Amino acid sequence: MPTRQPIVSVLGHVDHGKTTLLDQIRGTAVVKKEAGAITQHIGATEVPIEHIYAVCKQMIGSKKFDMPGLLFIDTPGHQSFTSLRARGGSLADLAVLVIDINEGIMPQTLESISILKRFKTPFIIAVNKVDLIEDWTVNKDEPFALNVRKQSDKAAASFDDKFYKIIGELYEHGYTADRYDRIEDFTKSIAIVPISAKNGIGLPDLLLMLIGLAQRFLEDTLEKEEGPAKGVILEVKEERGLGQTVDVIIYAGTLKKGDTVILGTKGKPLVTKVKAILKPKPLDEIRDPKDRFDSVKEVSAAIGVKLMCQSLEGVVSGGPLRAAGANPDEARDEVSNETKVNIELKDDGIYIKADALGSLEALAYECNKAGIPIRKYDTGLISRKDLIDASAYGESVHRVIMGFNVGLLPDAKDAQPSYPNLKVFTSDVVYRLIEEYTEWMEEEKRRLDEEKRSEFAFPGKVRLLPNCVFRASKPAIVGVRVLGGRIRPGQSLIDIGGNTVGKIRSIRDGEESIKEAIQGDEKAVAIDGPTVGRQINEEDILYVDLRETSIKEMEKMDITEDDRMVIEELKEIKRKTDKFWGM
Repeated sequence: MPTRQPIVSVLGHVDHGKTTLLDQIRGTAVVKKEAGAITQHIGATEVPIEHIYAVCKQMIGSKKFDMPGLLFIDTPGHQSFTSLRARGGSLADLAVLVIDINEGIMPQTLESISILKRFKTPFIIAVNKVDLIEDWTVNKDEPFALNVRKQSDKAAASFDDKFYKIIGELYEHGYTADRYDRIEDFTKSIAIVPISAKNGIGLPDLLLMLIGLAQRFLEDTLEKEEGPAKGVILEVKEERGLGQTVDVIIYAGTLKKGDTVILGTKGKPLVTKVKAILKPKPLDEIRDPKDRFDSVKEVSAAIGVKLMCQSLEGVVSGGPLRAAGANPDEARDEVSNETKVNIELKDDGIYIKADALGSLEALAYECNKAGIPIRKYDTGLISRKDLIDASAYGESVHRVIMGFNVGLLPDAKDAQPSYPNLKVFTSDVVYRLIEEYTEWMEEEKRRLDEEKRSEFAFPGKVRLLPNCVFRASKPAIVGVRVLGGRIRPGQSLIDIGGNTVGKIRSIRDGEESIKEAIQGDEKAVAIDGPTVGRQINEEDILYVDLRETSIKEMEKMDITEDDRMVIEELKEIKRKTDKFWGM
């Protein structure tokens, strides 16, 4: 049986050299065009076997392989690797985990290994940046097996110290690893290939290891699968002269021009037709090709291509693609089942937005790791409706929109000054978003603590206005009239029976959030805890719940007769259960 080319995913900690390695393989400079030199979107590059023969000539001579080549996937991180799935498992047949030899094992390195083990994806480790070792002799594009023999004793000793420190750290975490040329059984040890992605040192060793392992261990699983195409969506984008297009990886079957395909969206699967298949030239990066795409009539797995379709409305990155074939209903069900966003939501948290599903999952992953709760998520540009939504709910540190690779629509830019209680963070680097939010959150918490210390407890009495229920619960949002005293966010409310009904989350005057409402005001109030129709109802009278010590202090002060009246009513309520309360 003929075999397809293996799909190879490149993973690793940020700035350890993933994209630089692929740039060296294909002779491009994609890394220079990425924001902050950090990969933000998933790319794909086909490396034909003839190129591998040329790079590895010094090591293999005239030896030939059955593999047609390798299809590399460059990911923004291991979180994107987990979102690229085929048949419920990893899209990748093999993986390369890149580690900076000078920085060693990082938390994301171990997380990547754990994920690779969970998905049972065979992988090798590329220990990068050996050229930065003191006194290292650099011979560009040389196999490491030859390059290492030319090093001085000082350079060799420094290399061994750093290399075996990594091996030791891997062993402490339960992983056996060694230099690739010292391993006898590749099923029991992780192979490590020392490289310099910048200078091409070790590149022949790495490619030879990948193609050799694929032929030795994966040949049966790489047999070409006949039938309608199955794929994964990498990215949806607007291309000059082409309109909206979609980059996909076809991992099984054949796709033809004119095929009916079913694509994953945020809602129901999209059924559309393929108008054109655009194939990048070998060694060209699908995100940023050097040469024009070739328009082809059909392609077979495994391959990365750009598609033009009759419609791409709502299609999301990371979603599945299925050619309808003879069983369109079955294909539609498969797409529905696979198009699920796995993001845990909280009742109180921030609102995150991103340009694509893969970006959204990447941001959600980093938020979760940083302990940042998420209340809502979506893809697309930030709108005025988003500002209204995010400003109405939650603690001040959660009245936040975090936008990854998205900006604000014109109406949102114009309206933003009207929401001073709302913070919007946007960036094209996910790590910067997390850092900026964390720094702001710590400062905001300090400010709130100071405000709380300066605030004095004050009596308050409100009536829930009829026909002014804007939301029934989580939180309840109702119109109230302040009958006496004043109300502020953070205050607890009780009913005339003395039962605690909830806490004021926010007070709004139209679209503006305010710090307090005083006697005579009619405002919209968000209350955490109750449900309208159960714990509270229209026309109910509610009181600010005060401590007994606060009551005694207030009675010594110069307060209005109306405020004294509210205090006396509160005392009567409290004395139903404690007859000496407030005495």
